[in-house]
Amino acid sequence: MNELALAAIYCVLMLGGETEQRHTYSVADETRHIVIDCETPTQVVEVGWDNRGALDSIQQALFAAELSGKAPAILLIDTDGRIGPYETRIRTVAKRTGVEFKTIEMDRLIRWQMTSWLRERRLSGPGSENTEPGF
Repeated sequence: MNELALAAIYCVLMLGGETEQRHTYSVADETRHIVIDCETPTQVVEVGWDNRGALDSIQQALFAAELSGKAPAILLIDTDGRIGPYETRIRTVAKRTGVEFKTIEMDRLIRWQMTSWLRERRLSGPGSENTEPGF
């Protein structure tokens, strides 16, 4: 499963947010845009793998927050069950800059998707409460 699909599971099924939200900005008389991995009413969440490619997630989350006026957050998808050098670097900078940081196991996201129909069925019954986790 690719990053986009896993981000969608987290964003839509777990947060109730919207994926791949586009925000425009101007620079030097040009209109540019960024695409935010996940956007909720209060947060913009940058989602990435737990590898070197995620090192730019702090910049992306902070810039998205600036454009949207929402709180920045980062979610790293854990692929190896350990805290490695990239998670450590990103967590440290996130803490320093006040960006919310979380990790989630890839397998947990897949299981969440596979069992979402059970929660939907339970949540739609009479007297049910929404028990899905927030960021």
